Amino acid sequence: MTDRYASFVQTGAGRALVKRLGLPDPPRLRRHTPGDPLVPGPVLLGSSTGGRLAEPAGKILATAGVELSDPATTTADSRFAALVYDASGITDSAELRQLYDFFHPRARSVLPSGRVVVLGTPPSECASPREATAQRALEGLTRSIGKEFGRGVTAQLVYVTRDGDAGTAVSLESTLRFLLSGRSAYVSGQVVRVGAGTAVAPADWDRPLDGQVVLVTGAARGIGAALAKVLARDGAQVVALDIPAAGDELAAVANGIGGSAVQLDLTAADAPARLAEHLASRHGRVDVVVHNAGITRDKTLGRMDADRWDSVIDVNLSSQERINDVLLERDLIPAGGRIVSVSSIAGIAGNRGQTNYATSKAGVIGLVDSLSPVLRERGISLNAVAPGFIETRLTARIPLMLREAGRRMNSLAQGGLPVDVAETIGWLSWPASGAVSGNVVRVCGQSLLGA
Repeated sequence: MTDRYASFVQTGAGRALVKRLGLPDPPRLRRHTPGDPLVPGPVLLGSSTGGRLAEPAGKILATAGVELSDPATTTADSRFAALVYDASGITDSAELRQLYDFFHPRARSVLPSGRVVVLGTPPSECASPREATAQRALEGLTRSIGKEFGRGVTAQLVYVTRDGDAGTAVSLESTLRFLLSGRSAYVSGQVVRVGAGTAVAPADWDRPLDGQVVLVTGAARGIGAALAKVLARDGAQVVALDIPAAGDELAAVANGIGGSAVQLDLTAADAPARLAEHLASRHGRVDVVVHNAGITRDKTLGRMDADRWDSVIDVNLSSQERINDVLLERDLIPAGGRIVSVSSIAGIAGNRGQTNYATSKAGVIGLVDSLSPVLRERGISLNAVAPGFIETRLTARIPLMLREAGRRMNSLAQGGLPVDVAETIGWLSWPASGAVSGNVVRVCGQSLLGA
């Protein structure tokens, strides 16, 4: 679906009109193309007094071929593809002034579609209430920067555990590589937590899923089809699953990426067992499970019949639980495995006419919260993504004015693309991201809904 307004504002007449009337100004976003450098320019790396993360972050960026700049040698004319700041040394609210001193003179120095990443310590791990208070304050900083800097610039906060291990270092690298690259074009204002866990760096960061068997449900169209393509591009052997009625579209997706297709109704009583038997006989395991299958059956709660309620809960939430139970019980997801579920900002903010859908998607977040600590003990990570307004056939059916509101009510003033969700799920699926678990990452351009 084409966003004609976004295309128009890129023209001379469009830019003049936007400036004169103060209309939304959707920037052209930098998205990932294989072979691209991690960032299209130098990165300025700064640190608070006593910060513990600047050194490992600097080594990661240098290894990735990034040109690093020193705050002491930059000038007012310097321009940067990204600002990375280690705030882990801030232990008191008075020390938050260091953030102002670093970002204030450089607020206009970030290139279009640039990145801002702040590194901190999880408040729950801080040594004192004052330190925890100061570290929690970082969320307000990064979310505000995401709304202020404009021109496609995104801002994120990464909390990195104090009790790190080798997996922590690897997952910090995977997270920085994702957040600084074009893969994260439609992700902004997010908080990512990197803990300890099983994580393995790839031999080639351009193919971070080499050798991995990945199951994608709901793969026949939309976000699911984009997922299959991105994961295959990154080296995965993709098992694409959808209902029999979507068989032709599913086969086209699977054939296009050299994957395999499975036609299965996930609501059938024997579906989890049949899926487990297929994966066991064909592959012996499944390294990554992506629960993408979902439906909508919209009505206000007072007008909704029971079938609409039951079908949405069953497909969007209960089927995920049943599949997880069987695959885990049969040890088909090995240590180092990944489970990624698709939630929605509707599960965070609610949505009129979608009580069933919002309930199911909030349940997905509950699944991540409750099950991720259990799976961590088995070396398996569990995360969710929560898409906002994504340009698909479903959103194309929304009435014009509501569709335009959905597109513009975020910091990037545009809808996202299915590939934006796919890239985020790809990052969470990487073997290198094993210490990233229990997160719900919104892919919504920093939507005002639920903010």
